Amino acid sequence: MTDQTQPMEGTPLIAPSTTDHPMYEQVVEACRSVYDPEIPVNIYELGLIYTIDISDENAVDIKMSLTAPGCPVAGEMPGWVADAVEPLPGIKQVNVELVWEPPWGMDMMSDEARLELGFM
Repeated sequence: MTDQTQPMEGTPLIAPSTTDHPMYEQVVEACRSVYDPEIPVNIYELGLIYTIDISDENAVDIKMSLTAPGCPVAGEMPGWVADAVEPLPGIKQVNVELVWEPPWGMDMMSDEARLELGFM
């Protein structure tokens, strides 16, 4: 039996999301409403949302990255994500943190995003 708490070799060290929280899907849908202005795919499908952590008190901590550190909207995008999630009924507060580790790569995109962008 393998120990599931150890990351597999080559897997980016991304904190797990609170997928079993009743509000998780609503938060994901809110993240899907935010688009990188230079790419016609939402940031969730692009793989820019690394972690969605929701506390028992419905405080949401999101770790996200950008396609590149020099992205022209680097300073604005975390605010766009917070603005999309905060209005959800029951959400107490939202904290969006921009992280650069692991660096984003095209392998983090969903199949849907790859298809949309012509990579499949």
